[in-house]
Amino acid sequence: MIVLSDVTLRRGPQKLLSDVSISVHPGYKVGLTGANGTGKSSLFAMLRGELGQDEGTVSIPPNWVVAHVAQETPATTISALQYALQGDTEYIDLHKQLEDAEGALLGELHGRLDAIDGYTTESRAATLLHGLGFSQEQINNPVDSFSGGWRMRLNLAQALMCRSDLLLLDEPTNHLDLDAVIWLQSWLVQYEGTLILISHDREFLDAVVKHVAHIEHAKVTLYTGNYTAFEKIRAERLAQQQSAYEKQQREKAHMQKYVDRFRAQATKAKQAQSRLKALGRMEEISAAQVDSPFHFKFFDPEKLPERLLNVVNASIGYGDKIIVKNVKMQLMPGQRIGLIGPNGAGKSTLIKYLAGELQSIATNTCEDKEGDKENKEDESWEAQDLKIGYFAQHQLEQLRVDLTALQQLRALDKEAREQDLRNYLGGFGFKGERVDEPVEPFSGGEKARLVLALLVYQKPNLLLLDEPTNHLDLQMRHALSVALQGFAGAMVIVSHDRHLLKTVTDELVIVHDGKAEEFDGDLDDYAKFINESNKQLASASKEAALGDNQDDSEKGLSKKEQRQLEAQRRKQLQPLLNQLKKAEKELDDLSTKQAELEKQLSDPDIYQEENKQKLKSLVLDKSELDKKLEAVEMQWMEISEEYESAAAQIV
Repeated sequence: MIVLSDVTLRRGPQKLLSDVSISVHPGYKVGLTGANGTGKSSLFAMLRGELGQDEGTVSIPPNWVVAHVAQETPATTISALQYALQGDTEYIDLHKQLEDAEGALLGELHGRLDAIDGYTTESRAATLLHGLGFSQEQINNPVDSFSGGWRMRLNLAQALMCRSDLLLLDEPTNHLDLDAVIWLQSWLVQYEGTLILISHDREFLDAVVKHVAHIEHAKVTLYTGNYTAFEKIRAERLAQQQSAYEKQQREKAHMQKYVDRFRAQATKAKQAQSRLKALGRMEEISAAQVDSPFHFKFFDPEKLPERLLNVVNASIGYGDKIIVKNVKMQLMPGQRIGLIGPNGAGKSTLIKYLAGELQSIATNTCEDKEGDKENKEDESWEAQDLKIGYFAQHQLEQLRVDLTALQQLRALDKEAREQDLRNYLGGFGFKGERVDEPVEPFSGGEKARLVLALLVYQKPNLLLLDEPTNHLDLQMRHALSVALQGFAGAMVIVSHDRHLLKTVTDELVIVHDGKAEEFDGDLDDYAKFINESNKQLASASKEAALGDNQDDSEKGLSKKEQRQLEAQRRKQLQPLLNQLKKAEKELDDLSTKQAELEKQLSDPDIYQEENKQKLKSLVLDKSELDKKLEAVEMQWMEISEEYESAAAQIV
């Protein structure tokens, strides 16, 4: 059990934690929440032993193995698979010992490897990497060939491979796409150790954690239930404060307006009904966000054409390589499309094309249903008054870091009053002196908020958002979700944040196998589809790993018959192991006697005339002993070879 008793933690003059006492029992799955800067990451560093508390005690069982995601990845040439395997230190240690082992030790090591299910460890690592988005080809690529985001996935895989008692995960979904988030969620639900998780993904937290530890005013309070349950409790507590009650009611009424409006427009499509349920949930969530520093809304577009963008037969890619072909998509005001699909399928590529950053590959030769080849020309067009608001991660690097937030907003509107600009930036969390400070030292979250603020100010009529919630905390994500409810134009969103997708989209388009087509279902259906695919992949990998160690006659056996066969082999192995141990003991005894005889024969006195008979006796004894020792050594070698052969068959 993890026990914090009267813990105080300071950062300079600031108290991050003050007299905190909390207990986390084995097997608990805890979501660690709190506003940015309240000390969540510092608490993690303290649990890892990298940071000492100023007062109080921190107790973690000394035999517990603690796993976390490393922030740095060495520039090594080993493969991604081998790098992930290094997380399982017990497996790696046994394999190193096996390289030089022989005889009884070899059998013992194989037994230990079997006990930890070591013969399927490589397939387990491959399954982890596939779940995190690596292709079969990529898992064999060297680590130093991957970019920063992919290296963070490798570090996550290494942490998950560890046979840990305590797993500390700080924003594990930041570098993942939706498919990988769904896979990781399923993996963590099955994790048997103690988990403490920092995440700004509401759906992810709700599915994984059973307790929430919330940091507020330098105190940590442990709540029972998932994140939604915690928010309800917090909303009730805030409602009891008269000063907050009226504001809370206004927030609920504000959200109810969107719920009612959408209910009147919603079709019977499953995704539309799913969104209606999500909007209903947002009424309760809004009540818990009354003290959020973020409050903004989208302005009405200056012009809103009846049709904004029409894509017909567009084939998109890089150079001559087509990633997505024959795309058909018509965007009209009020349309809200979420793009889903596996990593690398072309979601961001499609968004870039819609934003005008990529040109279509003009002519695409393909086969029609009858198998005849035909040329399909890109017949896409856009409205004259189309105004795109495009958000992508690379835009964070395009901010003028030498300018302040106010200066960058002023560049968009030189006629506006300064106080109006300051008030506007305040809705995005930039207040006081922060508005007048250069952007360079801003955190990733602050830069993302500033890019969104600049985008919203320009009054677009088509929003193209590629992972807009990366780096944003839960309060800002909620504010963005609420603001998007009131957006009058069309939007296309790529996001691994399912709560955002559920609350702001009513159509899903899946990008896969070189196509972009409507997905028949909602996000829950998509999650089921992903989980089923991952189960099939994991099963196939494990069977392949076991199959590599079977001869052709065994591959037709059922799993039960294979287990029975392996049990019989292990039973057959035991007598050989006993014989091997007996032979080794006899070798040790004979070697000891041989050493004693050699010691006597090395004494010069034994060669004196008076010791002639004794010398003769010693020489005869030595000769017989040498023959016996040679025979036992031969026997030991034969048994060793037989044992190794039998052990290899069990492997």
